[in-house]
Amino acid sequence: MLNTEARTAQPGLLGGPIGLGYAFVERQTNLWKRYWAWELVWLVYGVVNTLAITFIAEEAENAGIAGADGAAGLVLFLLLGTLVWAYLSAVLDDISLVITWERWEGTIEHTLMAPVSRAVHLIGMSVFGVLHAIVRTLLIFAFAIPFFSVELGQADWFAAAVVIAVGSVSVAGLGILTGVLPLLYPERGTQMSFMLQAVVLLVSGVYYSVDVLPDWLRVFAYISPATYILDGIRGAIIDGRGVADLWDTLLALVAFGAVLVPGGIAVFAVAERWARKTGQLKRQG
Repeated sequence: MLNTEARTAQPGLLGGPIGLGYAFVERQTNLWKRYWAWELVWLVYGVVNTLAITFIAEEAENAGIAGADGAAGLVLFLLLGTLVWAYLSAVLDDISLVITWERWEGTIEHTLMAPVSRAVHLIGMSVFGVLHAIVRTLLIFAFAIPFFSVELGQADWFAAAVVIAVGSVSVAGLGILTGVLPLLYPERGTQMSFMLQAVVLLVSGVYYSVDVLPDWLRVFAYISPATYILDGIRGAIIDGRGVADLWDTLLALVAFGAVLVPGGIAVFAVAERWARKTGQLKRQG
């Protein structure tokens, strides 16, 4: 691994901010390899969770609640919801635990005192989070899809990929904002970040349409980027909608990303300065 001076001095792709950002991707990849058993645990959990929830649609057909066509549509609806949530939660976990990882590894002083801007640090962690989530979600999909008979001939995979690419920026921004909690609250910040994920899960229409939510709760669905990512993915794969048909969803996700990423980095920087002054940057809570 190149040291900081070498990365900074080298021209081209490995020099400057890009090289420093890649250093965090490389470091997290090595940690991923070290804790491969935990990765296996979360992969198995993701597969089982996907199967358990999607089998609800099969039970609806067996119980006579839904016909064959309705059950088939529900299978695909739930399957996409669980897969998208597996992806989103993985991204949020990796980014929101940016400080927690440093405490676990005992490297918080080294990382936060390194000559690297916080924006480069957070963006590097975000890139790793997205790549990690893509790999895990594809593996879950590969294990889960043989259990169900779904029709994917109408799917516009390019449009779905565009939604994921654009939406990942806004989710990364949300993860950076959530990562402020472990920074400010060493004892309970991690648990608070998981609570916020639970709220996003509730209001974003992962397992049901947001139309079934009470009016007062539905308001929160409109300010969750996950809602638009789920709508876009389902529109592209279930309805075969192309990029041009999803322009309103993509525009909303671009707006979320434009606000959440710079806003999240700015809030994180302010929170870090406050944590330094109040002694919150400690290894243990």
